[in-house]
Amino acid sequence: MEHLPELGFYGLAGHVESPAQLLDEVRDAERMGLGSVFISERYNVKEAASLTGAAAAVSERLGVATGVTNHNTRHPIITASWATTVHRMSGGRFALGLGRGIELQQDVFGIPRIRMREIEDFVGICRKLWKGEMVLGHDGPAGKYPFLQLDSSFDEDIPVMMAALGPKTMQWAGGVMDGVILHTFIGDEGLARCVERIRRGAEEAGRDPASVRVWAVLATMCDLPERTRLRYLVGRMASYMQVYGHLLVGLNDWDPAVLERFKQDPVVGSIAGAIDAKATDEQLEHIAELIPEDWLPAAVGSADHCAKRFLDQFDAGVDGIVLHASAPAELAPAIDAYRKVRRAEKFAGRSTNPGC
Repeated sequence: MEHLPELGFYGLAGHVESPAQLLDEVRDAERMGLGSVFISERYNVKEAASLTGAAAAVSERLGVATGVTNHNTRHPIITASWATTVHRMSGGRFALGLGRGIELQQDVFGIPRIRMREIEDFVGICRKLWKGEMVLGHDGPAGKYPFLQLDSSFDEDIPVMMAALGPKTMQWAGGVMDGVILHTFIGDEGLARCVERIRRGAEEAGRDPASVRVWAVLATMCDLPERTRLRYLVGRMASYMQVYGHLLVGLNDWDPAVLERFKQDPVVGSIAGAIDAKATDEQLEHIAELIPEDWLPAAVGSADHCAKRFLDQFDAGVDGIVLHASAPAELAPAIDAYRKVRRAEKFAGRSTNPGC
């Protein structure tokens, strides 16, 4: 089976009851030749360290990445140890993906809000630890640490990626990170602008812009039933609109009045929690009427159409696509269709590690 390092998928997309289904998803993805699994973290049954270890254990070739975790929910020595463990367990297939999190959730949980300077400081600490260095008397944005060290013999090259939604974060990430993960529901024109910001950030930092691996995230639903489409597409977008819809509006130059009407809608306001996890089918049908069709840039429909949408993402300048919403088994027809139109030379020699 031809390997496709440019295509990843989100493991356990959205709300799940059993994390064990990740094991079948990973096995299916590897059989299909997909390149990477991206594992997002939710504070329920989607704890990232456990899941990345499991994904590495049941795969032989698939890249494994957090997509994403927050740096301040674990001590840096724990995160650096976890990353090294999975990286070695997988034979060098692991990348650590970080993000800033959801501020409202951080506030109610008592987790400090995250700033970019804190992430940059944290990444600097981890990179030193992975190279066997001692960190002595550190007092920086990421915290105060009298002494940190993993092992003086370490010489690990573990990529670090950033999930970037705001323009400033994108440009900053281009100058600091090995890879950048963009967000679902960014239209083609907006996606091209995002890529340009990241490449510009790398260039301004004196880096090779092409060295930063940029991942689009594309909701993909290939010939799925309407009920499933509502849950995967409308439910997911509505959940995003609940917490950071203003950022998606800004990236895509959408009308903010539409977002305001959504937030003021009584059905939306009656749902306690993430809409993709809590809404009924009837509620989703109502919410679908609040979201314009052009606010759902995705790959929905026939296998050939989905494959064309993959090419559209690459034409916007990204290096890879994280296929979101559907499990690998549901993606199989679209993957088969993509193989027929794939520009193989573009990805020759590309690492299976999604951060390289």
